[in-house]
Amino acid sequence: MNGMERTTTAGKARQVNENQCQMCMPLGGVIAFKGIENAMVISHGSQGCSTYMRLANVEHFNEPVDIASSSLNEKQTIYGGEANLKKAIDNVLRVYQPKVLGILTTCLSETMGEDLDRIVLSYVRERNLTGVDIIPVPTPSYSGSHTEGFWAATRGIIAHFAKVTAKHNRINVIIPHISPADIREIKRILALMGVEYTLVPDYSLTLDRPYGGRYQKIPPGGTRTEDIAEMPGAPVTIQFGLTCPDALSPGKFLEEQFGVPLVNLPLPIGIGAVDLFIDTLRGLTCGRTVPNQLALERGWLLDAMADSHKYNAEGRPVIYGEPELVYAFTRLCTENGAPPVVIASGTRNSKLAELLVPVLADVDETPVLLEETDFAAIDEATAQACANIGVGHSGGKFLTERRGIPVVRVGFPIHDRTGGQRILSAGYTGTLAFLDRFTNTLLEAKYVSYRAQIKEKMLIRSC
Repeated sequence: MNGMERTTTAGKARQVNENQCQMCMPLGGVIAFKGIENAMVISHGSQGCSTYMRLANVEHFNEPVDIASSSLNEKQTIYGGEANLKKAIDNVLRVYQPKVLGILTTCLSETMGEDLDRIVLSYVRERNLTGVDIIPVPTPSYSGSHTEGFWAATRGIIAHFAKVTAKHNRINVIIPHISPADIREIKRILALMGVEYTLVPDYSLTLDRPYGGRYQKIPPGGTRTEDIAEMPGAPVTIQFGLTCPDALSPGKFLEEQFGVPLVNLPLPIGIGAVDLFIDTLRGLTCGRTVPNQLALERGWLLDAMADSHKYNAEGRPVIYGEPELVYAFTRLCTENGAPPVVIASGTRNSKLAELLVPVLADVDETPVLLEETDFAAIDEATAQACANIGVGHSGGKFLTERRGIPVVRVGFPIHDRTGGQRILSAGYTGTLAFLDRFTNTLLEAKYVSYRAQIKEKMLIRSC
């Protein structure tokens, strides 16, 4: 890896996770289904699994997030959970009346060996069910993190609805797990560039909705299933999923099954990645002129980069979280003069390691790369590398508590601050917003402590 030190928690003598860096696989699947119009989700497992996922989502998105459960207990663990699941489906269809129902497995139901496809087929035949699409997705947490769960559910949704259809001009846009604010920014750029598109999954309204006064069981918004069905007729798929394994890639599925060309791009975070996104759109629209609004935003970002580079040079970031975001923020920090000293992800199956080689080829100090890791390992590596700023989700709060290292919060989950669903990092505008947050966090830490450091140095010299 071009000299980069790479390790995994699993490869160490310590075999247990201490304060894990990722969340469970079905939780990621829930978020993907919430980006589909009129969809509801059942967790096929114990009641505690759905409770945990509801809590994690509610704390981050600050919205009610309903997740049903088949409520397996000791009896079903022995005799099977088919009856419980069918009863759960009955209840959800009666109470929520969804058009799409996702069923996500858990560690318990997968360990039991539940045949979800057979159970769903049996249910549809027994009830003579029409008008509802039931989509089962295997998501055992021992098989991956919430990142894999998100990709698996997104691929499963597209595979369920996609069909041979007439050619059209709408491009497919497939996103990873990002904030609703970032989704809205990507959609704004597409609109400014005059591009027709189908974006999957779109939870920019369902998980970040305006105040409406009255609770809605299934909020409006999400990608229309009719549009998903027509994705095979698109001229191209843009997928922001460089770290996504091919086996879970929705874009790769459309390419292999329907011949839709796949263009895999990094998330449009950082000036280089946003430029690449816009250049790709220009290529798809026969060289359409970049709107003046985007040109202005790019200019403001360049100005901010010039203003802040002298401060960023003092930054020694530790960047952690989901692979796609880790890759994006590593690129961004490196191009702004603050290459990371520690890079970490709780996911083990991504392509992160090889992607980072060209990004970090010219840095002076080789960073430590941790994969399938936890915060005990991250904390140890951070101390050894003398990091002075963190970039990632709320799990990194221990870096502040134990090491005094401030954390710029991005990603999921953010449960110790409000507005996690509104954190904007995408596009020129989002990159500028992140750059200001990052630089000001460095400055705050510097000016809070520099007088004490000067005094300490003077005492040392006097001795």
